[in-house]
Amino acid sequence: MTDIKKNLQALHEKIEGYALLNHRDPTSIHLLAVSKGHSIDKIKEAFNVGQKSFGENYLQEALQKISALENINIEWHFIGPIQSNKTKNIATHFLWAHCVDSLKIAQRLNDQRPHQLPSLNICIQVNVSEDISKAGIPPQDLLVLAKFCATLPRLNLRGLMTIPVNKPSFADQRVELHKLFLLKQTLAQEGFQLDTLSMGMSADLAAAIAEGSTIVRVGTAIFGDREKK
Repeated sequence: MTDIKKNLQALHEKIEGYALLNHRDPTSIHLLAVSKGHSIDKIKEAFNVGQKSFGENYLQEALQKISALENINIEWHFIGPIQSNKTKNIATHFLWAHCVDSLKIAQRLNDQRPHQLPSLNICIQVNVSEDISKAGIPPQDLLVLAKFCATLPRLNLRGLMTIPVNKPSFADQRVELHKLFLLKQTLAQEGFQLDTLSMGMSADLAAAIAEGSTIVRVGTAIFGDREKK
C-alpha cells in the first residue's frame, strides 16, 4: 500500500471518528485534498485510490495540472485569494471557488463563467477573526454580499469559508469556528439555503467538524511535505 493511500485511509478514519463523536453523519463531511506544491503524479496516485476533489491556491500551477490531467474526472476547487486578473481562468477551469470576498469578484466570476458549463459553486470567505492578516470580508458585510451573489445567474452560492487565526487549544479553535456556524444560521433566517461550511485544516480538524464543517481542506497529511521549488 502506498503512503498516499495509507494517509487517506487514516484521514478518513479520523474524520469519521470526529463526526461520530459529535453525532454527525461522516458522509456529510467532504475531504478536499489540497494539492498545491505537489506533483501531478501524486495527484494521480490520490485520484486512483478514490480521492476525486483537489484544491489549488496558485492559479498558474493549477492550470498546468488541470491541463495535464484533463482526461480524468477531477473536481477542481480554487481555494486561494482571487484577484481580478484571475477571475476568467477560475470561472473557466474550476467547479468551485471558495474565496469570494467582494461584489467585484463575484460579478466578474459570474460574467466570465462559460455558458456551456454549470453555474460556478462559490463560498463567501469571511474573516471571522477580524484580524488584518487574514483575508475575507468582515462579518457585518456578509449579508450584502450574499444577497448580491444570489442575483447572479452563473454563480451558485453554496456556503461560507474561513481561515481563522491560529489557536493552540481545541476550545479556542471552536470559539473562532463557531462564528462561521452562527453566520450560516443567520443567513438561513434570511432565506438562504446554504449547505456548505468550508473550514478546518490539519491543525483544527476536530474543532471544525465539531462546529459543522462540511468541507475540510487537508494537504500535507495526505501528500507529505511540499516539494521545494
